[in-house]
Amino acid sequence: MTTIRNLLAATALGALALPAAAQQLTVVSYGGAYGAAQREHMIEPFMEESGVNVLFEDYSGGIAEMKAQVEAGNILWDVVDIEAIDLERACAEGLLEDIPRDILPDGADGTPAIEDFYEDGLASECGVGVIFWSTIFAYNREVFPDGGPQNIDDLWNVEEFPGKRGFQRRPQVNLEWALMADGVPKEEVYEVLSTPEGQDRAFASLDKIRDDIVWFDSWSQAPVLLNDGGASVVQSANGRIFAVVMDEDRPFEMVFDGQLFDIDVWAILRGSQNIELAHQFIAFATGTEPLAGMQDVAYGPTRRSSNALIDPEVVPYLPSSHLDMGLRADGIFWADYGEALGERFNQWLLQ
Repeated sequence: MTTIRNLLAATALGALALPAAAQQLTVVSYGGAYGAAQREHMIEPFMEESGVNVLFEDYSGGIAEMKAQVEAGNILWDVVDIEAIDLERACAEGLLEDIPRDILPDGADGTPAIEDFYEDGLASECGVGVIFWSTIFAYNREVFPDGGPQNIDDLWNVEEFPGKRGFQRRPQVNLEWALMADGVPKEEVYEVLSTPEGQDRAFASLDKIRDDIVWFDSWSQAPVLLNDGGASVVQSANGRIFAVVMDEDRPFEMVFDGQLFDIDVWAILRGSQNIELAHQFIAFATGTEPLAGMQDVAYGPTRRSSNALIDPEVVPYLPSSHLDMGLRADGIFWADYGEALGERFNQWLLQ
């Protein structure tokens, strides 16, 4: 495993050269099984090898908290795990620092970082890819002993597959799924959603099941709703369901039809007082072995060299194994339309 000492030497960012006050870093992510995997494979190894203390905190996603900190000039976070669907907007609004590519180490097989990362992993100057992941839906086999919903059309079919649907409280994914459920081919979803008529169509489709939706704010709530009967079907990050199936032997079935797949990245909040230390952490955390460790929660690595370390039994649970059944989330679309659609979505919720 490439050690942090190698990285410090390579980047000339040795911890001893930093002021004492900089030896603490605040890193923010999503908690749950995902955060636990990051803690095991990224946070704790980095702390052990560097001697730096990392405050590892949870948030619910989105850019609102980042925007509030930057606009107030009160920066509480240094490094943040951001979904790419939010990254474009955060970067465009000046909430994030640029991350130079020369801080990134070669792959374990010697491949230069710029070649080792998949293109999507380095697509934005404001982030470095951590995982490929997807939003899927899952159902409880105990609720549907004869088989639950198998596609997006079934998800909208509350007569044949009754019960509450647990959806995250935001327009992303919900509007895409609403159009798919209304018959729009997945490859045309964003073209349709970019028009006023398409947006009307998406909200009209959501109207059909709005009384059957239970809204939640954090991905950690999705398996809880499925477990306690608060919902019979839930929208979820795929790794959340994988974790409770594997660790708790829960009878939950994951469905990849209509998955919205994307990446998460590590980003640095603009105005962080620990830029160099943040670079060190990101360089370490996106190395070959730390990225391969995210297979623990069924998320695919953003480096090619990590694939050799993936357990073959996990491969079927990775979003990258089902790309033909899904749609790549369009971060640029949401950067352009996210604010307006977010306002309309919030108004729709209050109707």
